[in-house]
Amino acid sequence: MNVLMAAPEVFPYAKTGGLADAAASLAAELARTKHKVLVVLPFYRTVKERFPAPSAGGPFEVRMGGVAFAGMLRRRENVVFIECDRFYDRPELYGTASGDYPDNPQRFVFFSRAVFEAARLCGFRPDIIHCHDWQAGLAPVYLKTVYGRDPFFAGARSVLTIHNMGYQGVFPAEVMRMAGLPGDLFNPEGVEFYGKMNFLKAGIIWADSLTTVSPTYANQIQTPEHGFGLDGVLRKRAGRLRGIANGIDDCLWNPARDRHIPENYSPGNDLAGKAACKKKLSSLCGFKDPARPLVSFVGRLSYQKGADIAAAVAGEAVSEGVNLLFLGKGDERYQRELEALGERYPGGVYVRVGFDEEFSHLVYAGSDIFLMPSRYEPCGLGQMIALRYGTPPVAADTGGISDTVRNYLPLSGDGTGFLFPEASPGSLRQSLWYALCVHRQAERWEGVIRNGMSVDFSWRKPAARYLEIYKEALGQVPREKSPVPAPLRGPRPLKGSSTLKDTGSLKGPGPRLD
Repeated sequence: MNVLMAAPEVFPYAKTGGLADAAASLAAELARTKHKVLVVLPFYRTVKERFPAPSAGGPFEVRMGGVAFAGMLRRRENVVFIECDRFYDRPELYGTASGDYPDNPQRFVFFSRAVFEAARLCGFRPDIIHCHDWQAGLAPVYLKTVYGRDPFFAGARSVLTIHNMGYQGVFPAEVMRMAGLPGDLFNPEGVEFYGKMNFLKAGIIWADSLTTVSPTYANQIQTPEHGFGLDGVLRKRAGRLRGIANGIDDCLWNPARDRHIPENYSPGNDLAGKAACKKKLSSLCGFKDPARPLVSFVGRLSYQKGADIAAAVAGEAVSEGVNLLFLGKGDERYQRELEALGERYPGGVYVRVGFDEEFSHLVYAGSDIFLMPSRYEPCGLGQMIALRYGTPPVAADTGGISDTVRNYLPLSGDGTGFLFPEASPGSLRQSLWYALCVHRQAERWEGVIRNGMSVDFSWRKPAARYLEIYKEALGQVPREKSPVPAPLRGPRPLKGSSTLKDTGSLKGPGPRLD
């Protein structure tokens, strides 16, 4: 099967979040199973500087609003880059901490059209055009309109993967003309969204198949709470929507072979290597007392990821004997808030603003507990990487976290982490305190660590599910019956424990561990 993967970011070339990892790992697994894959993404400035690539074709033109814009192709093996300095020669991918780039609609209309030109210039006839998020959301529309009668793309079908409903690509109505789409598509049943044009909505309606990145999130986005205004559209297309939990690259993220950590370890040994990783991490971060439990947060500093929730409990956690580490970048207000915490608690809170891939390996390996207080989480890779490295998560019970973390059960010893029912400082505080109680009991804690490290989070099973989706879209196998969305869940107590009330403190009586 020929699969064209259209993604706005792909690891290791360009990355702001889990989309880059998912696109890269899925493409690699498909290629490993002998399918032909062509990955297409923009030739951003950061890519150009770090991954120079030879010319692979062009120039080609994309007309937008009556103006022709020229592009070129660059290529490294099965990865093709769309070069257009006017749109992609920027310091960041989508915008700065101050806001999105104002010409993002032009940048990603160009990309969605250039995907087809890249396939043609490379002589790659796709069976499936797999589009990722709003930045490639117009490609399914173009496949059925502008390229609908093009014999080069005859028989091709499109699949759209929604990585995060919170980002939809909503722009002024005049973008419709610039995109070169028929005007009659601008209506409530088409790309129109409260008087504006919605790129993600376009993809949802015109794609032959839809996926999102976990089964629980597939149910959640069909509700008003998580659908961000498109829940009704998704319910109409529920028969084409599947939730497939992401995996992680189990070669890249493997503590037994990781070259970024000082000492390797695995669930089959005595885990002494993990202690060595904590020692080095504590030294690099300047923690005054490295014997304290080390609790880390790695991810985008945003409202969705609960950066403010983690910050709200930081002071009390430090006073209760915890070292805290924050790694990530995002909204300027959260960056400033965390940097202020680092200044307020020197030797107890360490903050590194930025995405540091190499350092993140040491953070996952050297931490005792991983914080993930997300308000919503389509899938999340952090909790799976943390489990792989023997760092149990304290995480909100939502989306893909619910599908990948088993809450600790003290009576049976089963479980891989500690889930809390709502994304709030009180719930995080109680769950963190509970995890620290277990952490003090070495035998129990080691059981939680080994439980998590034994789970298979590879891409083998997810990739097999995507192949099924591709075959359904092509009509090669019958489309499976759409699962019935689960009812909305309200806040609930931790599984296997008594109800935890928000006492406002890490202290006080908690659930029994015997």
